[in-house]
Amino acid sequence: MADPIAESTDPVELGVRAAARRLAPQTYPGLPDDVEAALYARGAATRPDQYTDIASLGALIVSIGTLAWTVYNDLKSRAAAAPRREVTVRHVQDRLVRDDALPPALGPAERDRIIVVTVDEILDAAARQEETGGQAQ
Repeated sequence: MADPIAESTDPVELGVRAAARRLAPQTYPGLPDDVEAALYARGAATRPDQYTDIASLGALIVSIGTLAWTVYNDLKSRAAAAPRREVTVRHVQDRLVRDDALPPALGPAERDRIIVVTVDEILDAAARQEETGGQAQ
């Protein structure tokens, strides 16, 4: 039986899984499992207006990844070239703060680190997908 994780070509799925692996060793060892659960549930439920605690970090990362992908594609469609990473990060940060979607328990530095890592991994997954013509890596 094929492994749906290994066969995924969705930049959001690839990116949030990579972000979870990058963030897990430092402070969130269970994060990869939380992200998998959030990916599994993302089609089944609406996202919360705010992620109230660190326990919902997996769902927050999936939400950040989805938003980053939307922002990236929107900015890319308006210009001749893909937007710079910093521009995408800034748009994502601004939207999350404006929508009050971040858990109060996250300090500004940790919040920004999670956003930057997640956006980086989404954009890396998108670049790999473009290089391979949409094939999984």
